[in-house]
Amino acid sequence: MEINKNYNESNLETMAKMPDNFIDLTVTSPPYDNLRTYNGYSFDFENVAKELFRVTKQGGVVVWIVDDATVKGSETLTSFKQALFFKDIGFNVHDTMIYQTNKPPMNDNRYQKEFEFMFIFSKGKPKTFNPIMVETLAKGVLNKGGNRKVNGEKMKRGIENRTGETKVKGNIWYLPRSSKSGDEYSRKHPATFPEQLANDHIISWSNENDLIYDPFMGSGTTAKMSILNNRNWIGSEISSEYCDIIDERVKKAREEKRKEKDLQAGNLFGNEM
Repeated sequence: MEINKNYNESNLETMAKMPDNFIDLTVTSPPYDNLRTYNGYSFDFENVAKELFRVTKQGGVVVWIVDDATVKGSETLTSFKQALFFKDIGFNVHDTMIYQTNKPPMNDNRYQKEFEFMFIFSKGKPKTFNPIMVETLAKGVLNKGGNRKVNGEKMKRGIENRTGETKVKGNIWYLPRSSKSGDEYSRKHPATFPEQLANDHIISWSNENDLIYDPFMGSGTTAKMSILNNRNWIGSEISSEYCDIIDERVKKAREEKRKEKDLQAGNLFGNEM
């Protein structure tokens, strides 16, 4: 099938065209418990999950960004029900990550909701992990800690070491709401996720020229960040209105990438002179 293309159809129709073990990475955010209408469309979760397992390569990853509605004072826990279904059909729950943001204030009798879940499902052991590194707050500290036995007795660590200059970023990612609005086109969609969020998952779980899929392409953020990071991509979006947004963002991303290549070529030519 043709890649680097968004398909204006249901994701089940798109995945039906894909052979087994085809996709390196899926980065997506499906509709949350009818919290948005998305032009009146809904989806068949269980069949989408089963098809994602079929088309994902061995070692491939699915990033599933979800939240829960509160109905009659109780959270639905749909996110966890979906995670358990992914596990039941063969995926590993590789990590349960948190996307933290500053959401609008609530007038309610509970603490302010500030996060969504980012489930990292892997088909076997992930074949790619390019960790994002952050500065270590306490550098050069001697680490004498060790694990404990079942009875609680402390086990000595074989080698003592000191903390370095950097460490692997934690699994709670904070991105303020201002980071959501990547460009003027994305704001035409009711529920975009931040470009940085898509970017960081793409660089973490894939390499250049890998194939990235978004079965709920929405405003096209996954496609845009795939292009800018030299990845191939495929999208599914059943709403033709949203496909117009995607087309504009893909066009702009390709223009931006061409300008970047032209600039690099110009610099290389200038250096050779």
